[in-house]
Amino acid sequence: MIKPDALRRNLVGEILRRVEKAGFEIVELRMIKLSPHRAKRFYRVHRGKPFFDKLVKYVSSGEVVVSVVKKKNAVKDLRGLIGSTDPKKAKRGTIRRDLAINTTENSVHASDSPKNAKMEIGFFFK
Repeated sequence: MIKPDALRRNLVGEILRRVEKAGFEIVELRMIKLSPHRAKRFYRVHRGKPFFDKLVKYVSSGEVVVSVVKKKNAVKDLRGLIGSTDPKKAKRGTIRRDLAINTTENSVHASDSPKNAKMEIGFFFK
């Protein structure tokens, strides 16, 4: 998912370029606006955590681009490409290190396991 801060700063093309350059095939792509209710459902694993409300407000603040990408070891490789949630702790050359504003406005989301990837794909692409 390319998040609202990246869309506001016209970074969709740059992020997709990096994903493709890393060997991923873009299988599906869609721009949507998440309602706060839908954002709460998507991030339900974080319910009760101190940052939950801020995250929901942020991700529902503008449009996002959701996608399905394909590659051998896709989850591991995409997580490596985007970097740590905190851009200050992310490795040089990662999307979050180079493009994110802060821990909340960190430009992108990627599934953290194959199981969650299947669930998240089903959430956005029925």
